[in-house]
Amino acid sequence: MKIIHSDIKNGKIKVRVENADDVFALNRVIGQGDFVSGFCERKVKVSKGENAKSVKKGYFLKILVEKTELYGKELRVNGRTVEEKEDIPKGSYQAIEVLPGADITIEKEKWSIYHVRKIKESAFESKQKILIVIFDRESVIFAMTRKSGFDVLLELEGDVQKKGYETKKEDVFFQQIINKIKEYAERHKITNVVLASPAFWKEDLLKLVKDKNLREKIITAGCSSVTENAIYEVLKSDAIKNILEQERAAKEIALVDEVVKEISKNGAVAYGLDDVASSIESGNIKILLVTDKFFNEKQGSGEADYVEDLINRAEKLGAETHIINSEHDGGRRLDGLGGIAALLRYKSYS
Repeated sequence: MKIIHSDIKNGKIKVRVENADDVFALNRVIGQGDFVSGFCERKVKVSKGENAKSVKKGYFLKILVEKTELYGKELRVNGRTVEEKEDIPKGSYQAIEVLPGADITIEKEKWSIYHVRKIKESAFESKQKILIVIFDRESVIFAMTRKSGFDVLLELEGDVQKKGYETKKEDVFFQQIINKIKEYAERHKITNVVLASPAFWKEDLLKLVKDKNLREKIITAGCSSVTENAIYEVLKSDAIKNILEQERAAKEIALVDEVVKEISKNGAVAYGLDDVASSIESGNIKILLVTDKFFNEKQGSGEADYVEDLINRAEKLGAETHIINSEHDGGRRLDGLGGIAALLRYKSYS
């Protein structure tokens, strides 16, 4: 997700949705009573009478949100329009579809720390350096991911002869690709390699990779062609999504592991709302962890303001704060400890 404009003081954030992860994150952020502005299509009548014809027209609309619905990788935000537009009366029902590529503005009366974090986490620049290799038996494109999109590093054509010589020539060409992957992996400190091809070429090339360390970095994906458009296909694929999810989850799980380790040795740790609040009150806090499940439950019970105040106070004391996803193992373990924990600066004996 790209943050185009942020004005939390006045309750507004404008974002560009870049992938399916962003769609899922916004489903947790947008709620009833918010205002959402974005481009949408609406059928309008262009003639009158029994045989009146309707056409689809594009509009930029602002709606007061009543509910959201998630359909796969699409989020449908439903509500009523708040402005009079040509062909569209104020107060009419409208849905804004949130998909990768869409720009939307979200307005809230008050942005919670949790919701701001979800936006910022989705906009976080991954430390992963991913090499995307799109190829078949005749050509290859090497590209490396960056914050918004990719940079093409190299395009090559292989020397493939007619029937009867393909296998030998393919092996030579595939070995050239492997050598180039090794070169880029070392030069750019690549963390992951995505091999993508039409048909079965990726499996054939992978069989030729003998370097164990390199093989561990490689995952495969499908694509429809060997063009730059195919790179966009891969960027939207589950392969990339899983890499980024694993990166974030690994960091969060490591933090929870540290909490569990400190608990096992009766060390510098607090868990449960009361103990964590006491540690913040005394100024003895280094890292604060709160699961999104815990935060959502507190919103439902009206205690969200109290939790947000704790987070604010912890940050003023110089503590790191992390919203942990309850859906992975680390989040589930933290929920088992009450959904909130803190690593302390020193062991408390109170």
